[in-house]
Amino acid sequence: MPHASYDAIVLGAGGVGSAAMWQLARRGLRVLGIDRFHPPHDRGSSHGHTRIIRQAYFEHADYVPLLLESYRLWEELEHLAGKELKRETGLVEIGPPDGVVVPGVLQAAALHGLDVQRLTAEEIKRRWPALRPPADSVGVFERRAGLLSVERCVEACLNAARAAGAELLAGVEALGWAASDDIVVQTSAGEFRAEKLVITAGAWAGQVLSALNVKFQVRRIPLSWYAPTDSSTHADAGFPCYLFELPHGIFYGFPAIDQRGVKAAEHSGGDVIADPLHVDRGLTAEDQAPVDAFMQRHLPAVRTPCIEHAVCLYTMSPDEHFVVDRHPADERVVFAAGLSGHGFKFTPILGRLLTELVVDGRTTLPAGFLSLARFAR
Repeated sequence: MPHASYDAIVLGAGGVGSAAMWQLARRGLRVLGIDRFHPPHDRGSSHGHTRIIRQAYFEHADYVPLLLESYRLWEELEHLAGKELKRETGLVEIGPPDGVVVPGVLQAAALHGLDVQRLTAEEIKRRWPALRPPADSVGVFERRAGLLSVERCVEACLNAARAAGAELLAGVEALGWAASDDIVVQTSAGEFRAEKLVITAGAWAGQVLSALNVKFQVRRIPLSWYAPTDSSTHADAGFPCYLFELPHGIFYGFPAIDQRGVKAAEHSGGDVIADPLHVDRGLTAEDQAPVDAFMQRHLPAVRTPCIEHAVCLYTMSPDEHFVVDRHPADERVVFAAGLSGHGFKFTPILGRLLTELVVDGRTTLPAGFLSLARFAR
C-alpha cells in the first residue's frame, strides 16, 4: 500500500511521467507516481509500438542539444533494462526544396554539425525502390535516426524508477491538487502529500493546468499498419523510417519490424476532441482514406487497406512547441505539457529537466525556449 507522504508525486506515468519518476528517484527522493490507467497503456500518447527518434530537428534547431542528451539517456536506460529500446534504422525526409522539413533539417544539421545526406528524388528511388517521392521533391537522410519501442521504453523507465525506490499507484484518478504547507493531491484512493509535485498529465493537461490560461488542444490521430508485398520495406533489408511533406499534409511511417508490417500515419491531421476519456478508437473511412491514398501513391510496395490500427492523442500547445516550467502559483510544482505530437523521443531528458527544476530550482539544460514566459510575451 502507498504511504500518505512523499518527497515528490508525479501525476501521469506515461512517457514523460515515467522518466520523471526515474530521474527523481535516482536523486534519492521518495517518489509516488499516480496514473488513471495501468502504464504502459493505450489511453494517451505513449503507445503504438514505435516512435521516431532523430537529431536534425526541423521544428526548431534549439531542440538539438536536448536530443543529443536524450540519446545518451536512452542508451543508459537500455543498459539498465538489458534490452534494445532504440533502433537506428535511419530516416529519410522528403519534401519541396523550399518547404518546412528539408530546409529545417539542413539548418539544424549545419548549426550543430550533424551528419545528414542530401538526396534527389531519383537518388531516393534508386536507394529505396519501395519509395515513390514526388519528381520535384528533394530529400535528406539522417543515419543516426530511427525508432523507439514505445511501450518497452515506458516499462523500462518504470522499472528503473522502481529499482531506485519509486512507487506506482495505477488505476487511480487524480481529482485535483492544492498547495499548503505540503502539496496535497486528491485522488479516488484518498489524499497524498508531498513536498513537490510534477504534472505530466498528457491529454489531461488542459484540465489539470487550467490555471495557466494556455489553450491545449487534443487531437485524435489514427495509426495504421500495412502488409508488405515483399521484403524491401523491412528494417532488416535497410528500409528506413520515412517522412513526406506534401501539399496536403505531412505523412510519416516506419519499416516493417514484425508481423504488423509497415506503419504509417498523417502527422498533420486529427480531429479535435473534447474529452480524452471518451475517444472513438475505431477506424473510420475518413481516417483511412488519406493514409491509404498516401501509401498507394508513395509506398506502393504495401497492400491497402491497412491490416491493423490504433488511435493516439496529440496534445497541442498554441505554437506546437513543448511547455515545460515551474508553475507560476507555486515553485514546488513543475509541469510538462503540449508535446504536440513530437515529444516521445525527448522523454528521458524531459524527466531530467523537470527533476532539476523542482529539486534544484533551476536547470543546466538549454531549455528556456520551452518556458511558459513565451506566452506572456
